[in-house]
Amino acid sequence: MTRSSCPDHGERAARRHKSRLASAFAVGLLGFSYAAAVWPSRALAQTDCGVSIADADHWPVATLDSVGLASATLCPTVQQLDTWGKDNNLHSVVVVRHGSLVFERYFSGADETRGVKLGEVVFGPQTKHDVRSVTKSIVALLLGIAIDRGWVADIDQPVLSFFPDYADLRTPEKDRITLRHLVTMSAGLRWNEDNYDDPNNSEIRMDEAPDHYRFVLEQPVVAPAGQVYTYNGGGTALIAAVLQKATGKPLDELARTLLFEPLGITDVEWKRWDNGTPVAASGLRMRPRDLARIGQLVLSHGAWNGAQIVPASWVDAATAPQINGAGLYFYGYHFWLGRSLVQGREVDWASATGNGGQRLFIVPTLDLVVVVTAGLYHSFNQSWVPIAVMNRLVLAAIEPRS
Repeated sequence: MTRSSCPDHGERAARRHKSRLASAFAVGLLGFSYAAAVWPSRALAQTDCGVSIADADHWPVATLDSVGLASATLCPTVQQLDTWGKDNNLHSVVVVRHGSLVFERYFSGADETRGVKLGEVVFGPQTKHDVRSVTKSIVALLLGIAIDRGWVADIDQPVLSFFPDYADLRTPEKDRITLRHLVTMSAGLRWNEDNYDDPNNSEIRMDEAPDHYRFVLEQPVVAPAGQVYTYNGGGTALIAAVLQKATGKPLDELARTLLFEPLGITDVEWKRWDNGTPVAASGLRMRPRDLARIGQLVLSHGAWNGAQIVPASWVDAATAPQINGAGLYFYGYHFWLGRSLVQGREVDWASATGNGGQRLFIVPTLDLVVVVTAGLYHSFNQSWVPIAVMNRLVLAAIEPRS
């Protein structure tokens, strides 16, 4: 079974494709020549433009032009987006601007859930989708809530202080590892998630270990804590364990009561380890419309309908550069930080990212949220399809001074 949770910016799964990966990073952030070459040319405008409709989830709905997204630019691409999306196993695109749902497009294609094949799936507004490592970003938000409520003292609390049963694993180097290091992927432990088809993949070995948390903490230290970014889903598992120890509640219950219910999200699913524990690194399944709510929450500095759900200071820190991440990306608290070019202007964004082409883009300066889901779990294309959708479809339609 393939348990993929590593970021799909090249999916680390491909050191054998290292030169191509570097090219994809450059295209996604600086140029778009490759994306432009494969993006369809514009066709005649279609009456069915993917405009959102009101649903029982009470999302505010607006037209494209009313929020500064030019329908004359975006709509002509939609018919060929359908063909392009099918060819590239794109599953959904959802766009929110100025707090309103303005665009949705769903497709059909092959899918899987953490390595279990689902066959051909027809996606729609009510269809849940694996979000894979986007789950990590949600765990990071829960950590911020727990610290704010005093259940966890602070982000610089040593990790091993929460695990007295593992006192035999303590060393001076491991005693320096804090929650901050876990949430910035800089714990310094040996960890390798390069290839999810390899049984020696560290996450697979953690999943199969009789004690998941001991497996993570018994890994040798290969760099001082806080100095080197290394993608590590085991760190997210430890954060979830800390949250349960601090609150007495499992991760899924915390997410439901602290985050999902306040946002009106009711239809989620967690994939679980054999012992019933929700998989913190990559186990969440949810509707793209609901994932957009998470994006809007982050865009609003943790506030929703006048209530502060996540501390604003935590959201700001989570989406600010904390360490150099993979390739050209910065990394925050389980959020990726990148940039795009919009009408000659550089625009920064934060992204929650999951294997297979799952993306939640948050663009503060444009008051914009974009969700992309796809089934590209074993494809190099997952590194550029979401950014092509973002840049060539959505950002290309942004009207100046809107």
